Amino acid sequence: MALGTAHVTTTTAATFIPEIWSDEIVATYKKNLVLANLIKKMSFKGKKGDSVHIPAPIRGSASVKAASAQVTLIAGTELEIVATIDQHYEYSRLIEDIVETQALASLRNFYTEDAGYALARQVDTSLIQLGRGVNGGNGTAAYTAAFSGADGTTAYVAGANTGLGALTDAAIRRSIQRLDDNDVPMDGRFLIVPPSTRNTLMGIARFTEQAFVGEQGSSNTIRNGEIGNVYGVPVFVTSNAESTTGTTAAKVCLLGHKDFAVFIEQMGVRSQTQYKQEYLGTLFTADTLYGVKELRDASAVALVVPA
Repeated sequence: MALGTAHVTTTTAATFIPEIWSDEIVATYKKNLVLANLIKKMSFKGKKGDSVHIPAPIRGSASVKAASAQVTLIAGTELEIVATIDQHYEYSRLIEDIVETQALASLRNFYTEDAGYALARQVDTSLIQLGRGVNGGNGTAAYTAAFSGADGTTAYVAGANTGLGALTDAAIRRSIQRLDDNDVPMDGRFLIVPPSTRNTLMGIARFTEQAFVGEQGSSNTIRNGEIGNVYGVPVFVTSNAESTTGTTAAKVCLLGHKDFAVFIEQMGVRSQTQYKQEYLGTLFTADTLYGVKELRDASAVALVVPA
């Protein structure tokens, strides 16, 4: 009995093939995000416009209630923060027919994973660079308002190469105090460090004591090579920690709270393919559109450490 001609071909399945690419890219993208998963996130998907106005109300104070007197009204003009959606990044490959014909399926896996990683790294880079402006910094890679990783007190000066040192327990405690002094909530804090600082922490007994990081065997401790927490603050390692502009190679640790910045996603990661006959190949592109903005200047502290 004949099977008929209702075959599944690359033409009839063309709408399904890009979905496979998209699923793989989005999965890799989400897996490789670090800071974007820690700070405030707003979805702007499907909406028109290039900016978002975020209310920034001013904290009020309690007043004494005197007997037989009316309550004290709090009058204040609330502020707003405008976040511009102007970050549009893409990842493209032109896969010629000869390559698609002869290459292993693993080539597609590499491209999808590489696209997801590249876009995730770019999103995190945009967010990490907001650390340049915390605590009144001028927003440049010189980190004009950063402190030394050695004590958390000495001001970092990029040009003079001063205020630079390996991260210490004292610097972490001093930086935590800065957040405490600014009434930053305990919950939602994080510490992002470069690989060099992870190496430092793993060599300091204080950070590997059982009583400090939790019970032995825990899946979330520095003891077993994974990231743990210090003084209740989760620690994350990223090779994407920013370098400063000083002549001495240095990286920046960022201690902050989730409300220090916002990540606004107007278009999540998407993938598209188009056959280009003039090149006898398929153009594959993945892209995303987003915006980032510092929200609370005193809710993060930058510490400079050796690279």
